[in-house]
Amino acid sequence: MDAKRGVTFPDDHGAHLAQGIEWWYVTATLTAETGETFGAQWTLFRTQVPLPFESTWWDDQLYFAHFALQHQQKHVAFERYARAGQAHITALPFAANLDDWSLKSTGQRLLPLQMKAKQDRYAIDVSLTNSPLTLHGDNGYSQKTQSGHASYYFSYPFLETTGTLTFEGKEYKVTGNAWYDREWSASLIDKNQMGWDWFSLVSEVNDKPTAKTGLMLFCIRDAQQNYDYCSGTHIDEKGQTKPIHKQDIQLEKLEHIRIDNKHYPSKWRVTLPNMAPIVIETITKDSVNKLAIQYWEGRVKASGGFNGLGYAELFGY
Repeated sequence: MDAKRGVTFPDDHGAHLAQGIEWWYVTATLTAETGETFGAQWTLFRTQVPLPFESTWWDDQLYFAHFALQHQQKHVAFERYARAGQAHITALPFAANLDDWSLKSTGQRLLPLQMKAKQDRYAIDVSLTNSPLTLHGDNGYSQKTQSGHASYYFSYPFLETTGTLTFEGKEYKVTGNAWYDREWSASLIDKNQMGWDWFSLVSEVNDKPTAKTGLMLFCIRDAQQNYDYCSGTHIDEKGQTKPIHKQDIQLEKLEHIRIDNKHYPSKWRVTLPNMAPIVIETITKDSVNKLAIQYWEGRVKASGGFNGLGYAELFGY
């Protein structure tokens, strides 16, 4: 990828068909009027899948969407697949949808967004608004491996979220925070690397909702499941960023949980410069999305040098 390209809008809200993979990714920590707490994930992926022959019905692009909700220790996840025509992405006005699972701007500007999905006895219909834009890495160019794999990566980390959520057939009015990630790349990791641990954390500031701060951490794991390359971003309340370099990140797994004969970490200690150690712990312990591509995606809480809530994605265990 070209590190000098930079990020451009509104074009980069849309698809990058020449790149190998990209996603439009929302995770949210929500609280109902009853006081009950929930997590939500909405993701649309696009990836290149070229055929060894020409076809009038295939344009080398595969789209798939994931929708997941969690409440207490219950977690559900659903997926849908499509080719062009069934999935639609436009940059201006922004819209990304697969069937009726949709993430769309309500006007000409990106924000506010309306996010919708429904499957069986589970649904979400929420508005996302009022977050600064955050560029990770070098003006959005985010290096991922020692050998130079990289992505373009930006976020809206502090989206004020309101609407309704349906869990097991019961509808709740919810509010909270959503974190929206946009990322695209030729490929994220080397073939000899197993996967990654990714965290998005937002501070808990009950009396000053506009004073949120954020922390993103991303660590690639090698073939022995050891952390091979890490990067991160400090985010202030205005969305301004301070990169955290690989040599300044120490991530240690403290506890694990066994799910379907696989061991997933469930508690970590993070050591960063000029901060007290941070402990990150999973909330809904079994948050595995048991889909065609299986991975752990769920809520986490942080304490110590950073206090807040967020999400983790654990891929490749």
